[in-house]
Amino acid sequence: MSMIGMVLLIVTSAATVAAQPWEVCGTTGKYAAGSTYQANLDLLSAALPSNASSTGLFAKGSAGAAPDAVHGLVLCRGDLNASACRTCVADAFQGARRRCALTKDATVFYDTCLLRFSDQDFLGLDYSNRSHGLAVAVDRPVMPTEATLTGWDGYSSNAFIAQQVNKLLNGTVRQLFSSTTTANRYAATGRLGDIDGSNTIMPLFAYAQCAPDLTDDLCHYCLQNFSDLAMANIGRRAGRVLGLRCNLRYEEYQFYSHFTWINGDGTLNPATPPPSPTPEPAPLPPTPIVLPPTHRQRKKPTAKVLVIALVSPLLALFICVIISFRFMRRHIKVRADKAKMNLHRDEALIWGLEGRGSELKIYDFSQILEATGNFAEENKLGRGGFGHVYKGQFPDGLEVAVKRLASHSRQGFTEFRNEIQLIAKLQHTNLVRLLGCCYQGEERILVYEYLPNKSLDFFIFDKTRSALIDWGKRLAIVEGIAQGLLYLHKHSRLRVVHRDLKTSNILLDREMNPKISDFGLAKTFSTDDIEGNTRRIVGTYGYMAPEYASEGLFSIKSDVFSFGVLTLEIISGERTSSFHRNGEFINLIGHAWQLWKDGLWLQLVDASLVVACHTSSIMRCINIALLCVQENAAERPTMSDVVAMLSSETMALPEPKHPAYFHVRMRNAEAPTAVMPSSVNDITMSALDGR
Repeated sequence: MSMIGMVLLIVTSAATVAAQPWEVCGTTGKYAAGSTYQANLDLLSAALPSNASSTGLFAKGSAGAAPDAVHGLVLCRGDLNASACRTCVADAFQGARRRCALTKDATVFYDTCLLRFSDQDFLGLDYSNRSHGLAVAVDRPVMPTEATLTGWDGYSSNAFIAQQVNKLLNGTVRQLFSSTTTANRYAATGRLGDIDGSNTIMPLFAYAQCAPDLTDDLCHYCLQNFSDLAMANIGRRAGRVLGLRCNLRYEEYQFYSHFTWINGDGTLNPATPPPSPTPEPAPLPPTPIVLPPTHRQRKKPTAKVLVIALVSPLLALFICVIISFRFMRRHIKVRADKAKMNLHRDEALIWGLEGRGSELKIYDFSQILEATGNFAEENKLGRGGFGHVYKGQFPDGLEVAVKRLASHSRQGFTEFRNEIQLIAKLQHTNLVRLLGCCYQGEERILVYEYLPNKSLDFFIFDKTRSALIDWGKRLAIVEGIAQGLLYLHKHSRLRVVHRDLKTSNILLDREMNPKISDFGLAKTFSTDDIEGNTRRIVGTYGYMAPEYASEGLFSIKSDVFSFGVLTLEIISGERTSSFHRNGEFINLIGHAWQLWKDGLWLQLVDASLVVACHTSSIMRCINIALLCVQENAAERPTMSDVVAMLSSETMALPEPKHPAYFHVRMRNAEAPTAVMPSSVNDITMSALDGR
């Protein structure tokens, strides 16, 4: 098929032309939302804007493999800077997906850039076949036009108009091929003025452009044919012929930053428009003339006193500034050296993992950017104590949860080291799996398995979603968490205390199986140690054992306490820090204890649960939970005891003693958060939507 035969001409009114962009939605089919094709399109739309802005305002590429491969091409107008090009291409992707919703093939033409993506591979050029190569090169051109040229209505024939516009377009194309600089290699501009010698007709401005992957021969052939198309719609105020790899445009106003004069005979005029006059610099003030004192002039005694009085405080101030500057420099250097030492330590840790043949994968930052769509807001799953969590997908289809630790957080770097040293060695069905990490500059990124059902708090604290998890599922979740903690406390190579066990750190897989996550605050000690002590207390109010919150003493019984609180939340469907009774917010532990003592424990149970069939099981779980939150750590059961009690319906349970915090009353619905050093606490709250 010839090039002219495949050109689509659209002749519109001025109002229509103003309503750019122009789009052409293909007919090769639709893709489903959430499909592999859409994921590949997301990857392409994340990569091409940056590629175009850094590689000559033009980029093309493909993402994925057939039959879900997506091919794309973008081209920006030659006078754009990199930032404007990147913005235009990003807008074009959004516009194409909005105007051609779920269409596999879409083309849009903006005023300053163009874009096409398709499931058909249109990127290659067959240079052995001249007409075929051009057919690909000029795929889907359009020709928007406007009203008659201003001042041209007096001409009875379009012949004169066509002759002048033809000179302008041919001269502009000639300018493109006469350029020797790289910047002008693929685009040219021109101006034709004073057309009839009467100075009554407005000048015309033109623009011609080819994609950098066209040869000179194909570019010239493409533009020549486009020029012929423009001539077919002459006598208009403006005209454009738009193709993917070449385009022509003329207007009666200057729409670009620079132009070359085109003579009346169509030849190039080397003269350029006179530059705007540069204003003369303002005259400098006259230099003051200082006359030396004559021998007749006498210095008054007060002059020396005045000089000393002025100079002395200035000298003192100068000395103070110098001392302060040197002190600040030294302080900054110490901090920089410390930061550098931390960076080297992190780097050594990463290389050490690789050297030991760890299953932990080390990702490049570019892979993380591609997987998360450059950390797109729509991919954000939530916020952890030290950074944000994003959903990502790698080219092989693997879905992951990506935690990007805050670069300004020293504790975030500690969490990074803690996670890759600890969880990379831990393997259990009820622990979240760490797949890899990324270390580059100040970036610290952890990559986990993606769990689609988000976190436990997403379900049990929502009145609608809580109905989806009946008592059988809740009991299985409690038992799974207990098994995970038992592994950490007893069966792993090192005894591990989690220190931040809470509902938002319990993730759920597709079958609603629980997985303990967030090991950034975890502590390890040998199997011979019973407890540890820390000056930096970290965790979340409401879940922290009293001996840990007040004295910094932690042990496996600290996690047991948190497990008891978490179990009460699963049973009641209420947050420990925001349970409401009699017009005030109170502590859930105290409320549960009071109901247990009064024999009214059924009032604690979530209203969405059908209690009649599970009375004994629910009562045993409340009993176990209250045993776990007893104030005296020595009286709390171990996780071995808890697992045994949960697995046996006949095992006799001891009566719980009064719990910690049972007297506490709180006036707001949010657990207070803080970051405090030394004997005070590093208390954190996580607000995750799940991973």
